[in-house]
Amino acid sequence: MSTTSAGRTVPAAPGNAPAGASELQVLHGISAAVGRTPLIRLERLFPHSGVEILAKLESVNPGGSTKDRPALAMVRAAIAEGRLTAGGTVVESSSGNLGVALARVCTEHGVRFVCVVDSRTNPTTVATIRALGGEIEMVTEPDPATGDLLTARLHRVEQLLERLPDAINLYQYGNPANPDAHRTGTMQEIAEATGGRLDVLMAAVSTTGTLSGCTAYLREHAMETRTVAVDSVGSVLFGGTAAPRPLPGIGAGVVTEISRSVTPDRVMRVDALDAVAGARLLARREGILAGASTGAIIHALGTLVTELEVGTRLALIVHDGGVPYLGTVYDDDWVAQTLGAGTAELEAAGDALLARARRA
Repeated sequence: MSTTSAGRTVPAAPGNAPAGASELQVLHGISAAVGRTPLIRLERLFPHSGVEILAKLESVNPGGSTKDRPALAMVRAAIAEGRLTAGGTVVESSSGNLGVALARVCTEHGVRFVCVVDSRTNPTTVATIRALGGEIEMVTEPDPATGDLLTARLHRVEQLLERLPDAINLYQYGNPANPDAHRTGTMQEIAEATGGRLDVLMAAVSTTGTLSGCTAYLREHAMETRTVAVDSVGSVLFGGTAAPRPLPGIGAGVVTEISRSVTPDRVMRVDALDAVAGARLLARREGILAGASTGAIIHALGTLVTELEVGTRLALIVHDGGVPYLGTVYDDDWVAQTLGAGTAELEAAGDALLARARRA
C-alpha cells in the first residue's frame, strides 16, 4: 500500500515494490536514461539448443539503439576538449541509428546537427532525425571510384565541413569515445549481470565500436569470453570482399580505424535475406521486434549454436528496435522487390534455421 499527497491509501501496482523501496528515481534529462539496459534470457528462440541465450536489449535506450551510448560519449568528449560549444555544429555520417542518437544529444546540448545519410536509410529514421531537430543531407549516388555509398557519405561530410563555419566531425569510425562507451557501459553491464561468467559474446559490426569496446573490457578483466563478429556479405571488414549491401546498419564499405584495433575470435557473414529471416524469427518466437543487424546475429546464432558445448552461456546484442524497419525488413513487398524473395521462401528460411539449431 502507499499514501497519496492527499492522505489517501492506494494499493501498490502488481509486481512493483511499495513506495520507498523501489530503485526508480527521477533522472535529470533524457541522456541520464542511456544505458543500464536489461539482459533478457531467450527461452523460446532455440529451445532445444542446449545453450543459455541472453540478449542485451539496447533497443530500449532513449533513441532506440546501442548508438545512444557512443553519441553521448562523443559529444561530451568534444565539449570537454573545447572543440564543441553550445551554438556549434556537428556534421556526421550515419546509416541511421547514430543519426537519431546524435540528433537527440545535440538538441539537448543546444548544438546544430547535420546528418549525412544515403538512400538505403529507412524513411522512418530520416523522419525521426528531422523531428528531433537534425538536418538531413541525402547521398543518392555511390562514390564513382569505389562504388560505395559510405565512401560517398564521407566525401559529403568533408564538403560540408569546408562550407559550414566552425563545424566539427565526431568521426564515429575512429573516435576512441565510441568503443570506450561500450567498454565502460555495455560490456561492464553484461559482466555485472552474469557475475563475470560468459562464454560467448555476439555483436554485429559496422564501425566495430561495440565489439571493440566490449573486447577491451574482456581483456582488461581477464574474462575468457570468445567474441563473434557478425558482418554482412559485401562488407570489407575483417578481410571481407566488397559487394552491394541492401540493408543499412551492418557492415562497411571501408575498413574503419576502430576495426584495426580488434581481432574477433570468429567472423560470421550473413546475407540480407537471412538477416531478414532472423529478425522475423526473433519477433515471432520472443516478441522482440529488432532491426536487420540483430536479425543477422540471430541467423548466425542459429548456425553456430549446435557447435557449442551444452550449457554454454552466450550473450548477444539487440542493437536496435524494429519499428524503423516496418517498411523494409518486415514488409513482404519490399523484401520481394529488393531481395527477390517471397513470403514462402522467408518462412522456409526461418523453419530451416530452427531445425539447424535443434541439438540431436
